[in-house]
This record gives sequence, structure tokens and C-alpha cells, in this order.
Amino acid sequence: MRSPLSRLSLLTKIMLSTSVAITVLFVITGEIVVRKITRAMSDSLQQEVHASLQAYTSLWKARAEMLSKISRLIGGMSDFRAVVGTRDQATIRDSAEELWSTISDSNAIFMVTDVNGRVIASLGGDASSLGPKLELVETAAARFPEQASGFFLQGGDPCELYQISVTPVYVQSVRRQDLELLGVLVAGFRADALVAQQLKQATGSEFLFQTPDAVVASTLNPHATEMVSHNLARARESGLISDGLTEYAWAKQALPDIAGKPVAEITILRSFDAAHRSISRLYANMVALWAVAICVGLGLTYLLARRIVEPVKQLDRAAAEVAHQNYAIQVDVSSEDEMGRLARTFNNMCASIRQGREDLIQQERLSTIGRLSASMVHDLRNPLAAIYGGAEMLVDTDLPPSHVKRLAGNIYRASRRIQELLQDLLNVSRGRTQSLEVCRLREVAAAACEALASTAEAQNVQIALEIPPDIELPLERSRMERAFANLIGNALEAMPEGGSVRITARVEDGAAVVDVADNGPGIAPEIRSQLFQPFVTAGKRNGMGLGLAMTRQTVADHGGDMWVESEPGRGARFTFRLPGAQVAQPQGLQV
Repeated sequence: MRSPLSRLSLLTKIMLSTSVAITVLFVITGEIVVRKITRAMSDSLQQEVHASLQAYTSLWKARAEMLSKISRLIGGMSDFRAVVGTRDQATIRDSAEELWSTISDSNAIFMVTDVNGRVIASLGGDASSLGPKLELVETAAARFPEQASGFFLQGGDPCELYQISVTPVYVQSVRRQDLELLGVLVAGFRADALVAQQLKQATGSEFLFQTPDAVVASTLNPHATEMVSHNLARARESGLISDGLTEYAWAKQALPDIAGKPVAEITILRSFDAAHRSISRLYANMVALWAVAICVGLGLTYLLARRIVEPVKQLDRAAAEVAHQNYAIQVDVSSEDEMGRLARTFNNMCASIRQGREDLIQQERLSTIGRLSASMVHDLRNPLAAIYGGAEMLVDTDLPPSHVKRLAGNIYRASRRIQELLQDLLNVSRGRTQSLEVCRLREVAAAACEALASTAEAQNVQIALEIPPDIELPLERSRMERAFANLIGNALEAMPEGGSVRITARVEDGAAVVDVADNGPGIAPEIRSQLFQPFVTAGKRNGMGLGLAMTRQTVADHGGDMWVESEPGRGARFTFRLPGAQVAQPQGLQV
């Protein structure tokens, strides 16, 4: 079954192939470009996230360094050490407050504790949640007299995260000649939503401070914070995470305490929305570019394909003319490329066919003349033999009058047979036909059987004529006699060792259907399809293959048709149909 694509024109197929090729090329190229750009944007965002993380690391280190410097500066003042040495809380508070307000801003916390971590004075930001005693001082004592810094997580609901610097305050002991710890300075910043917003404004990234159990501070809304926190717990080391609406590139870093153990972590997020918008614009641009490329590609393909298709159309039309035996057709040669060479070859082929056809016609004419001559010789041989034999007997012998009359009759019938053959041949060559007369079909067939009776008897062939005597129809009597004679004669030639020929007829739908069947060897399969063509013969000692062709032509001239049925080894049955038949009235029957 042919596909619908096979019905399309060549130009349509070329344009369709071009559009498909351009589309596939754009899809593959676009997919590669989009993947590359997406990867590049993702890598760029990751770099921005890491840059924000480095900026934050530098920031908190700078803040820790600032707190350390301020604490060392205050702790190194002799006046402040003297005040701390008095151990008077009011004096220490007043002196520390005066120094702190001069040196630092009010956003930071500043506390003075004793050696055990009990708070003597609390200045700066709100540090009430840290309580009256700071346990972190005992942890930092392991590093005294060096300063200690880190993050401190204050439990509770909600929990609070601080960046702390712990500075010991020493004085020279008079009695022992060594350093004596007078107190501890604790300075720091609280990591809250305000700090996170400041970091966001400074870097353009989202910040999330969280512990294993809770989120301390976030620049995201509560729902997004919850979704991101949940997804971070299952996220890999790289990739994107989502809050349900927005995708983020991310990086996180642990926040160590004074002892160096992680107590929390900071996560920095960079939105992928801008990248998605850029990719969407890229898709839109690629679709627009694809549409332009399709239009331009189809336009150019149409212009170029027409230069190819038009010569093909000319060749197609010319080939159709050749199929209708118009070998004089020529196509224009308008180029020197493959199509031009093909057109020139086609013209040369047509010229060769014309020349070959003329030569073949000439040869066929000569061959036809020879075959017709041979056929005429064959058909005239028997009547001439009868005339020659009868005339010889009349000349050489003295016969009684009855024998002379019989021989004269034979000579007359033979000469009449010759005259009819020549007239039929002339009529066929000129396209003429005789006038029709209403004949009894049995009488016409009986005349043919009588002419071949002696031959059938010599070959031991039984001829059974079983045509009803009341069937009559308009016929060219002499031509139909020869048609029967040709069929019976072919059967006799096929059965030289004996057999039977059965001739029957019936009337169907106003037409006479005649069967001439024999029980001979049948018709050779190789000639069955060409049996009614002139000069086709096989297995016959004599004849040129014109009998069946002329018989069928006779039937066709009477408005009928003829066909054959045969099986090898089981004989052959020739059937022909003649219109205009009728059954005569009983009173008109003659036996």
C-alpha cells in the first residue's frame, strides 16, 4: 500500500524535507545551546554564591577582628584595669560604659564578667537572654591569656545565635611577679533577621542561619524558609533547591563556637529566576529565528528546487508522450549539468527509438509479406492439389461420364475455394465485409465438417456435430464456414493418431454460444496468452499461425467474442459467442 507521502509532488517533498531538516537542526542546536547556557548560568550563580559566602566570611572575620581590637584596647588601658581591680561593680559599669560609648557603636553587645563568668556590667545591645552568668567564659578560659572568638548558641524558644569575642583582662601581681586575671571582656553581635537583611543588601543573596533543630534567622518568607530548610536536609552537595516557586543555587558553611565545634550553619541562596527569564527570552528568540530561517529556507529551496523540478516535469511529460508512442517528442536542453545531460540523453533515446521503430516496421513489413505469402501457399495447396489431380485424371484416363462429372465437381469446388480465399484476403486487406444472410448454424458447421471429413477419416478422428437444427442467425456464410474449418482443422492437426471433435451450440440471451472441443494434447502454456495473435503457432507440422487470428477476427466482425479453455493432456475447447441468434419455428424445420 502506498503511503500518503508518495502522492506528494517532488517540489513539495523537497520543501517538506528542508523544513524538517531546519527544524531538527534548530531543535538539536537549541537544546545544546540552552543546556550550555543553563549550565553556564548555574555555574555563574554558584560562583556568585561562593563569592557571597567569601564576602560573608570576610565580613564576620572583620567584625570579629574589630571586636577583638576594641576589647584589647579597652582591656589594655591602665585606668580600666585599675577600675576592674577595685571589683566595684558600679565603678566598673560606669567606666566601661564611658569607654564603650566612645569606641564602639550601640548595635554590639559588651559585657564585663569576673573570672568565673558572672556578669558585672552589660552594655550595648540587648544581651538579657544570655543570663547573669556566661558559661562560654569557662570554655574560653582554656585559651587564656589569648583571646577567643567564635559563635555562641543560646538555647531557648526561640534560640539565639551570637558572634562572640572573649578577651581576658590581666594585671601584674606585686607579690608573685606574674599576671593576675582580673576579669573578662565579652563583646559580640547577634545574628538575627536584621543582620541577615544587611547581608542581603550587601551581597544580593538570600541568607539562612540555622541549627540542626531550628532556623535562627532568614531573609526568606516563612513558607519559603520552611520549604528551603526541608529541601536542604535532603539536597546534595551541588545543584538547585526550590521553595515551591523559585529555584536557588546554594552553598553553606558551618559556624564554629569558641572551641572550634560547629554549632550552626549559614546557607547562602542565589535565585535562578533571572536565569530562567533569560532562558525563556532565549527560547523566544530561537523560535523567532527558527520561523525566519524556515521562511528564508523554504523561499530559497523553492527558487532552487524549481530549477531542478521543472526539467524533471518536462521529462515526465515527455516520458508520458513516449508511453503513448509519440517518439517525436523532444525536451529543451537548458543547462550543462546532470539535468541537461539527462535531457540530452532522453532526446538521443527518443531518436534511437524512432530509428529502431522505423527499422522494425520495415522488417515487419517484409516478414509479414513473407508470412502471408507462405500462408496463401499453404491455404491454396489443397484446392490446387484437387484441381491438379482431377485435371490429370481427366487428361490421362478414359473415365465414364459419372466419374467425369464427379471430378468436374471437385475441380469446380476447389477453384471456388481458391476464389473465396483470394477474395477474403482482398476484403481483409481493404477492410471490406460481405453482406449478412440469415443462416442455419448447423448447416454452416456441417459444410466445414464435410470439407474435412476425408482428412478426419484418414486420421481416425470422430467429428460429432451436435448443433440443434433450429438455431439461425445473420452470418457471412463463407467466412463462418472457414472459421469452423479452421477450428476443426487445428483439432485434426493436433490429433494425428486419432481422437474426437465435438461441436455443440446453445442459445443464451439472444446469442449463439458455440463450443468446439477436442480430446487432444491441449495447448502449450507458452503460447496460450498469445494464441489469437497472428503468426503464433506451436506443435503443428504446417501452417503459419493465421487461422485462429482470422477466425477470431471473423467472430469479432460479427459482433461476438472468442476464448479458449485448455489443460495440458486434456484437450482444448474453443468457445465463441455470436449475437442475433434465435430459434426457428417448428414448422420451418428442415432435416
